[in-house]
Amino acid sequence: EVQLVESGGDWVQPGSSLRLSCAASGFAFENYNMSWVRQPRGKGPEWVSAINSGGSRTYYEDSVKGRFTISRDNAKNTLYLQMNNLKPEDTAVYYCATYSVVGETVEYGHWGQGTQVTVSS
Repeated sequence: EVQLVESGGDWVQPGSSLRLSCAASGFAFENYNMSWVRQPRGKGPEWVSAINSGGSRTYYEDSVKGRFTISRDNAKNTLYLQMNNLKPEDTAVYYCATYSVVGETVEYGHWGQGTQVTVSS
């Protein structure tokens, strides 16, 4: 059974840091590109960051560049998102997901259940 389990979400004050983890099982994690997607309450999903299967290429949405760092440990089947200098607008449920690029289209595959990040004073 394919599973992606996120953890690390919390309530923090602006300017704080959090590290999210996504533990993968049931598939060959090292062969899959991975992404973080977030969804603020009452809004649609927002792509945050992505990393290729080998971890050599990373991508970020403009609002998180310089604050968030995506990484992966293929030996541990785990994806990470280090989030620094958090802002209230980062408040959302964060999901990890596998993805592939077909032509110019990004197609998501497996999703986790999400972890809540709340940034508020």
